[in-house]
This record gives sequence, C-alpha cells and structure tokens, in this order.
Amino acid sequence: MLQVIKKNAHSKSVLSMSDLLNRLVVLSQRKANDEKKMYSIKYTNIDYGQFPNTRLRRNRTSQWLRRMVAETVLSVDDLILPMFVRDKHSSSDILSMPGVKRYSSDEIIDFVGQAHDVKIPAICLFPFHEKEKRHDNVLQMLTPDNIYCDAISKIKKAFPDIGIIADVALDCYTSHGQDGIVRDGRIDNDETLEIISDYAVVLAESGADIIAPSEMMDGRVSAIRHKLDQNGFQDVAIMSYAAKYASNFYGPFRDAVGSKTCLAKADKLTYQLDFRNAQEALREVALDIQESADMVMVKPGLPYLDIVKSVKDTFGVPTFVYQVSGEYAMLKAAAQNGWLDFDKCLHETLVACKRAGADGILTYGAIEAAEIIKKGL
Repeated sequence: MLQVIKKNAHSKSVLSMSDLLNRLVVLSQRKANDEKKMYSIKYTNIDYGQFPNTRLRRNRTSQWLRRMVAETVLSVDDLILPMFVRDKHSSSDILSMPGVKRYSSDEIIDFVGQAHDVKIPAICLFPFHEKEKRHDNVLQMLTPDNIYCDAISKIKKAFPDIGIIADVALDCYTSHGQDGIVRDGRIDNDETLEIISDYAVVLAESGADIIAPSEMMDGRVSAIRHKLDQNGFQDVAIMSYAAKYASNFYGPFRDAVGSKTCLAKADKLTYQLDFRNAQEALREVALDIQESADMVMVKPGLPYLDIVKSVKDTFGVPTFVYQVSGEYAMLKAAAQNGWLDFDKCLHETLVACKRAGADGILTYGAIEAAEIIKKGL
C-alpha cells in the first residue's frame, strides 16, 4: 500500500508533456471567464465598508506605513548583474549603454567585487569579440583558454560564493552574428545542439554554476542536461531563456558583444519568439520544463510582463526576467536629458517585474538598484 501511495504521489508531481499542454489548453479556455469573475469573487462577496468610514488613503499617509503594507518588496536577492568581458586589446566603451563597460578578465574582478560588496547573489557573463577576430569555424573559439572561460575561472577563484551564469549562444562568436550554425542559409538546429551542449561542459569545467542557453534552439535543455550529467556536472543548473522574443530592444546588447556589425540587416525571426504570441511562449516554457530546466526566463522585461505573470501562474517554477539593454538604455538616455529620475524609474520598473511574478531580475542597473534598496527609496 505504501508503494502505491509513493508511486501516485510521484506521478502527480511530475507532469508529462501531454499533461502540461492539456493544462495550457484548459487554462486558456478558462482565462476570459476567470478574469470576468475575479473581481466579483474577491470583492463583492465581502463588505469592505464605505466612505467616509473607510478611507483607503489612510494606509498611504506616511512612509513607514506604506512600507509596512507594501504588497511587493524588491530585495538585493532578486538582482542578477549582466557584465561583458573582452580581451585586453579591445575597447571597453559601449556608447549605446551609458555607464556600462566591457572589462578584461583581470579588470572584471574589481567590478565583480563591487557587486559582491552590495551582496548581489549572481552575475551573468557575456564575451565580446570584434568582427575581425571571429572565425567561420566557431569551434576554434569555444575552447577552455578563451577569454570567457578565463574570466569565469578567475571570478570563481576570487569570489567562490557568488553565482556565475554563463550563456552558450553562438552569436558572440559567429562571423554572421547568428545564435547557431548556418547551413545553406538556415540555422541548423541539431548541429547547433551538439556544439552548445559540448560548450556547456567547457563552461562548467571553468567554474560556471548555471548554464543559461539563450539561442532558442529546439531541444537545447535536454541536450545540455544530458552532456552535463554525462560529465559529472549534475549540480550545475540550467536557467533556460524559455520565452525569448525576437525583440527590437536588443540593439545595445548587440553592440556590447560585437554581433551587431556581423548580423548587419539579418534577423532572428526563425528561432526567437514572435512578439505577437503569448500561448506559444507557454508551450516553449512547458517543453523546457519537461526537458529538466531548473529555472526559466522571459526576455525582454517590461513589455512582456503579461508573459511573466502567465508563466509564473501556470507553472509555478522559478521564473526570471531580463530587463534588456534597450530598456536600460532608454532610462539612462531619458535621465541624461533630465526627463526622468533614473533611480526612481529603475526601482519602479524592477518592482513591476517582481509584482508580475518574477523571482529574480537580470538588470544592468543591479548595483545601482542595490544602493537604492539600501537607501530605502
């Protein structure tokens, strides 16, 4: 009898792909009706009182009271800092991202130290390669002695208690700027899987704690998990860019990693999500969970908070959101022109991400946000 109970309990906790997809269909069908009923269920069945006895402004009269009743609170534990590593001969400046720089593998230690000092729990690294230093044969660049692996190793040695998230997408290395291998004018999904899953092992050997595949190839989570486990890295987690949209907000990032000039007028519409689609994003997340993703991510952030909420409400797994380069650059540019208060708007947008259901946020303003939190803005 005990065996039957354990078996049943296990079967309930692990959903098959068909169960996940069926759940999506049911949720989609009920969504409209649920939204219509939501307010009547929450409010009309309970007498909350009326004006003048009930005054909702009472709980807003002072800062301490507003803090005490706040429904969403941003913590430094919610922050992940993306950063860029370069070779010592490349430029450090990123003109389209004010306040953000590329660092050599030696310089980056000091920058990680700043994140460590304000208790940011994890960083996310990306390598920069100029167009002329890229190879048509990308395998020549995916070696343990490249600048990316060197930086990961040095950071892990200097700060063993800070999490290192590493990406395996190939756009930082390819001469054409695409995230995968191109054959006859199209992205070869399965060949790309072989390369990125092998590279995930190289990054894990260098000290990466989390592999974050962002290239949106079908089957990548399963391929990476298999290779990591096969090589003894069962404890290295996977944070999947499960719902990564073909967004127009990535421009400054492509400047930062050197892929913009390589990509030229090409696009990534054949593998990144169509920004008009929401249900498709849930299917992508369902597949990645089925393939053993430990965490999932929605990218970009603010324009896609409806997706964040849907993912969190539907699956309940650790859900992260990336406040991308274009979002950050817009805030910086507006602040430089005196149109916005950067600190206040950064804080507001990050709280919005968390209010939507995000468990963590990748933001180039992580150190600034940590200081804002410390000040109690």
